[in-house]
Amino acid sequence: MENIEQTPEHISGEALQRLLADRRQFISFVERRVNSREMAEDIVQTAFVKSIERGKTLRDNESAVAWFYRMLRNAVIDHYRHNEVHSRAMEEWVKELESQEIPSPDTRNEVCACIMRLMKELKPEYRDALQKVDVEEEAVSEFAKAASISANNAAVRVHRAREALRKQVKVTCGTCAEHGCVDCRCG
Repeated sequence: MENIEQTPEHISGEALQRLLADRRQFISFVERRVNSREMAEDIVQTAFVKSIERGKTLRDNESAVAWFYRMLRNAVIDHYRHNEVHSRAMEEWVKELESQEIPSPDTRNEVCACIMRLMKELKPEYRDALQKVDVEEEAVSEFAKAASISANNAAVRVHRAREALRKQVKVTCGTCAEHGCVDCRCG
């Protein structure tokens, strides 16, 4: 760590060495608060990066260790805030799913026939992605494996395919698509 450039923005090499020497204590401190060793290691690692970047906030009369503990407490608070926001979003999504009506088989078949016609207009890789993931309900990871692409690439392809289909529905069906009309006569 001696190669760190000493500028007013960065923490001193001496202070950084002191922090690195106490790494295990920092991880234990955070682990007691988040109940996960892996999460504690991630939080401490992120705090180390921030400490290097924000070294200028360390006052001369302040202990580097006390300063770092303050950073860790803030990081733990941020961790719980993030989890709280994520939990609320998941609760809202569950409520939305519970409130959705399941269409009758006749309605579903009519909509599916219209959508299948429109899917034929898409690029082959988009059409295949939608067929496997949305129609056949194959997991994105399985689709990725079959298509010899990464799971991330497959997820992006499915997203883009859905967007392309949405645009196709809007162009073809116009206001019918905006209002959710299933009495489709746009074919």
